[in-house]
Amino acid sequence: MFGKKKQQPQIDATQLELIENAQKRIKQKKRLYAHFVLFLIGCVLLITANTVLGIGKDFTIAGINWFVYAILIWLFLFLYHLFNVFVTHKFMGKAWEQQQLEKLVAKQQIRIDKLKDGFRKEEELKAKSEVFNELNPSENSKPSKTSEITIIVAAAENNAIGLGNKLIWHLSDDLKRFKALTSGHHIIMGRKTFESFPKPLPNRTHVVITRQKDYKAPEGVIIVHSLEDAIDAAKSDKQPFIIGGGQIYKQALSANLVDKIELTRVHEDFEADAFFPELDTSSWKETSNVFNKKDAEHDHEFSFITYERK
Repeated sequence: MFGKKKQQPQIDATQLELIENAQKRIKQKKRLYAHFVLFLIGCVLLITANTVLGIGKDFTIAGINWFVYAILIWLFLFLYHLFNVFVTHKFMGKAWEQQQLEKLVAKQQIRIDKLKDGFRKEEELKAKSEVFNELNPSENSKPSKTSEITIIVAAAENNAIGLGNKLIWHLSDDLKRFKALTSGHHIIMGRKTFESFPKPLPNRTHVVITRQKDYKAPEGVIIVHSLEDAIDAAKSDKQPFIIGGGQIYKQALSANLVDKIELTRVHEDFEADAFFPELDTSSWKETSNVFNKKDAEHDHEFSFITYERK
């Protein structure tokens, strides 16, 4: 009464699975045996019905009695059953399923390892980049660029470039030169410069800098909020142009972002409210200078001058 309870024998999951598989195999073999018995009895009945009782005696297919075809079809079904029980089970049984599962798991593990390796390399490159930026903060202060940034401007002798958000002069050859140089390129400008155009200039990608977060512009015009973002937006262009106004020119020159200046120098002084910054000649060298006289289409003398950074 107070003795130890007799422990019930425990069957683990593996043993239980083996027992269930054995029972399943016994049922399969019993069904196969029953199929075989029915096949033999059926064959005898078909032959007897045809030869003794004369059922369908005159019905033949290609000169062969119909019951022969019936027996052959039944024989095929029996052989198929036999194949499933002994052959398919042997090669595609539990062991085969486990083998296929292991193969899939192995392939998945290879993919995971490759992804992990890619992440490790990416993290390593990122870490190196961060260390480099920490050690060289001046290199990280400039926006990255893979193009030659050019300022294009028309300025008077006193560096006047505009009055009331309009050009002070009309020089036909200067406008033609502007079109020839900038066509097919990104043109970077401030909002006021953009608004001085009747409409966006054809065959050019406009990048407009404005502090207004909800500024609306025609389709195709890129709106940014800093000069650095504008340069980044034009990074696909090998030679984007900065076209104004005065504050944008000043920012670009003071940040040493410009590689070349295409200057139209109008040889007079003008009253203005927008000016081009004074160039530091120690940083720039003049590589081209073409003088143009006054004529019927030009009220002022002017020169096309190209500067490149030293």
